[in-house]
Amino acid sequence: MSELVQEFNAYRARMNEKLLDNSNLTLKRLFHLDESAYKEGALSVRTKEMLGLMGSLVLRCDDCIKYHVGQCHVVGATKEELLEVFSIALVVGGTIVIPHTRRAIEFWEALEQENA
Repeated sequence: MSELVQEFNAYRARMNEKLLDNSNLTLKRLFHLDESAYKEGALSVRTKEMLGLMGSLVLRCDDCIKYHVGQCHVVGATKEELLEVFSIALVVGGTIVIPHTRRAIEFWEALEQENA
């Protein structure tokens, strides 16, 4: 596994466990709501992950971007689809999104290397 991908996934899992290892119902409910929102429904999981990626790019959250790039990879999105998501995010969010698209494509390439 790519070091970039491995480090991100390990950190995310470790910190999520710390956040949820308590009795705070608000945190637990929010995490559950987030998980539920991305399940199959009127929109496919694939579409929802691409929407999540677009929103994360516009909001400039690098952790969220990596997560959704990873999920897009898991659900079979193509590089061409990601590039279209990047295009929409740039139109919505402006050129300030460019650095985040660079990191997103870097993470995608790390995921692709794992499957090569």
